[in-house]
Amino acid sequence: MRKVGLLAGVGRLPVEFARAASGMGIAVISVKLVPGVDEDLAAVSAKSYDISVGELERIITALKEEGVLEVTMLGKVTKELIFSGCAVADERMKRLLGGLKDYNDDTIMLAFVRELATEGIGVLDQTALIRALMPGPGILTNRGPTESEAEDMDYGFSMAKEIGALDIGQTVVVKDKAVMAVEAIEGTDACIRRGAKLSRGGAVVAKVAKPNQDMRFDVPGVGQDTIKAMIEGGATALAFEAGKTLLAERDKVISLANEHGITIVAK
Repeated sequence: MRKVGLLAGVGRLPVEFARAASGMGIAVISVKLVPGVDEDLAAVSAKSYDISVGELERIITALKEEGVLEVTMLGKVTKELIFSGCAVADERMKRLLGGLKDYNDDTIMLAFVRELATEGIGVLDQTALIRALMPGPGILTNRGPTESEAEDMDYGFSMAKEIGALDIGQTVVVKDKAVMAVEAIEGTDACIRRGAKLSRGGAVVAKVAKPNQDMRFDVPGVGQDTIKAMIEGGATALAFEAGKTLLAERDKVISLANEHGITIVAK
């Protein structure tokens, strides 16, 4: 039986992946890298480990002992964990990080991919088994965007592409064609809360793929937590890049958005 390793962070996408893989007869060996990984993941994995993201040697050892030759990485794991000291780095991780020219997301992830390759472990396209979760263009909710929301979506997309090209983040919050917040180390949900609060209601959230997106990591994703963060701050519209964004639990996301009058557009 084919085995695939799953390096899992927070969110529903790791569970969606494990279910899809299991349905194809693929055994999933999951490694939960951070606190708060979905509790359902263990039940849909052939085997599950709890190993901190900073313990690189243990992660690789576990994968090799399970005979894993290919992995995928899904779920939220922010750099803040390492920089804040919440995830203590082992010697192997310290060497990896110490040899980097900078600590941009792509720089770190590409170094991680190369480190796995030295052990004969390849990294899969994150969407390889779950492309069905990537909506095509269209309005997904009952309500379409107003004229001003549509203009802010266009403006937000252009701004998000710019920060994506700089490898800063993939999400911006805008209102009246002014940027309220830019995603950085804090992650998407915190960016949304900050920007929505500053906008005092009526903000638009735009999330895109990077111009040169590496599909092995950091593919943009949207889920219930995205909508909940918008609700907290009174944001009214979400636009994400069609065909390049993973939408977890689509029916629940759309239902929650409809309940709160939020419009969602894949564009």
